[in-house]
Amino acid sequence: MKKILVTAVLGFAVVAAGQVAQPTQQPPGQPAQPAQGQPGASPSQAPVIKDPAEYNAYVGAVQQNDPAAKISGLEAFLAQYPNSVMKTQALEILMGTYQQTGNQAKTLDAATKLVQADPNNVRALALLAYLKRTMAQAGQNPQQNLADAKKYGQMGVDALPKFNKPEGLSDADFQKMKDQMSGIFNAAVGIAALQDKDYATAQKSLKVAADANPQDFSIVYPLALAYLQATPQDSINGIWYGARALAIAPTPQVATQIEPYIKRQYVKYHGADDGWTDLVAKAKASPTMAADFTIKPAPTPADQAADLVKSKDPTKMDFAEWELILTVGKQEDADTVFNAIKGKAVQLGGAKVISSSPTKLTLAASLDDIDANKADVELTMSAPIPARLLPKEGATIDFEGTPETYTKVPFLISMDKGVLLTKKAPAAAPKKKPPVRRKPAAQ
Repeated sequence: MKKILVTAVLGFAVVAAGQVAQPTQQPPGQPAQPAQGQPGASPSQAPVIKDPAEYNAYVGAVQQNDPAAKISGLEAFLAQYPNSVMKTQALEILMGTYQQTGNQAKTLDAATKLVQADPNNVRALALLAYLKRTMAQAGQNPQQNLADAKKYGQMGVDALPKFNKPEGLSDADFQKMKDQMSGIFNAAVGIAALQDKDYATAQKSLKVAADANPQDFSIVYPLALAYLQATPQDSINGIWYGARALAIAPTPQVATQIEPYIKRQYVKYHGADDGWTDLVAKAKASPTMAADFTIKPAPTPADQAADLVKSKDPTKMDFAEWELILTVGKQEDADTVFNAIKGKAVQLGGAKVISSSPTKLTLAASLDDIDANKADVELTMSAPIPARLLPKEGATIDFEGTPETYTKVPFLISMDKGVLLTKKAPAAAPKKKPPVRRKPAAQ
């Protein structure tokens, strides 16, 4: 689709140039008038060639119907008359004719010369920004081509507001042409910004480009990455455009490659994969994200703690659940739980010994803290532990203790009346390794 847009832009260029293809001759001795598109030119003024030989060379070249003959004539004209008032028009027609023949190298060369002659020539800038960007994304000398794409894209963004409507072009077609060019310029700037990890610029520019070209995977997927790789992450926009990229992937293989990453981002934000299929279907059906589109976020750790307090008796919770509520829950929820267990003997299993002495043990009782080798229980024994029974650091034990106090950061429950259990605790008490408790996903 993007190639078609660029071809259309160049098509307008050739038509517009053709409208001034036959400049008037200037009587000998009278100064030449400025060419259209050149500084100081008036839209109603036609370029004027005062030298009959120059005039004939130009007209003879542009009137050729055979592309090869036209190219030959224009190259000869530009070589013989490098300062002609028709230089810009000649280069525009030459650029378009080279593109018509499929000669990309010569098209780029003509466009580069045209920008050198007229730095505000948006047609040449659009072609250079597009070709350099797509060449970089295809892996052709990516570093240099992307730098060139960024340069020409920014030049185009700056020049577009000064672009005058070509004679004979309707207002609607002129606006369409400008929208196409804006998409091309912003795509080049945005892809380069994404590569530079300038996510704010990438988001802004690629959004403009994606709005202009919602079917272009090479723009839509980078826009998704610009949202998802930023800090902080814009999950809503990133997941939507990621799902949209899935819908317009150029091949099933490409869709298969990118789907796991986008789906992981969805699950990370939402907390589960329910709704994923519906989201992909919506993105496939609509090229733009609805204004009211949203994704329900996963419950926050505080929400999880509140739900747990509402649904479960604190005396029947395991240690990891206590820790969750006491560390991230609201104060009233933490008070509810600790008041329920304070001063009551509890039995826990599968705790890891962090340090030991006959009168006091420091233990890790939740899996997160066991993995981190971090104490979350300080157990004061009811009687000194005999030397032969003193557990070594790293050992796994079952114990009984009575919660008395706790600190929130770093989390630590202080228990007294500690007793080592030499047999499994009663079935009602959790004596196996506590259920896995991992840190909630970052929101």
